[in-house]
Amino acid sequence: MSDNEARWYVVHTYSGYENKVASNLATTVENRGLKDLIQEIRVPTETVTEIKDNKSKEVERKIFPGYVIVKMVMNDESWYVVRNIRGCTGFVGPSSKPVPLSDEEVERLGVETKSVEVNYQVGDSVRITDSPFEDSVGVVDNIDLQNNSVRVIIRMFGRETPVELELDQVEPLE
Repeated sequence: MSDNEARWYVVHTYSGYENKVASNLATTVENRGLKDLIQEIRVPTETVTEIKDNKSKEVERKIFPGYVIVKMVMNDESWYVVRNIRGCTGFVGPSSKPVPLSDEEVERLGVETKSVEVNYQVGDSVRITDSPFEDSVGVVDNIDLQNNSVRVIIRMFGRETPVELELDQVEPLE
């Protein structure tokens, strides 16, 4: 049960104990100096607007009640520490054998946000490097970092046409 790379694991807790498990685990990691083994602890939440008695207020709600997501290097010591936190019932996986989340699952859950840096901005001229419009030149109209997309206006058949692309499918003109 050893791997030297930190991966994301899902830990099952008693319902309502998610924050308590997360804070107890963080305290234990700090006290025992295990920051290199257990790197991040998250309780996925979302902010929703509830309307009650004609009044709206923003409330933070758990996306996965009863679960905590932990980024850790899996070995006997880290497994033991997490498994013995009060309120923790075990790891998600067959017969409580921890199974790490795949990269697709991590991305889909929004657990880890990848910061994308682009070296162009709205109004810049760019060349499309990949798509059916490859080698076309256009002007950046909109950049959406959260959805990894960019809208480029290119001229086709004498008309300006917006094209939606991924951020890495365009490069600035030199």
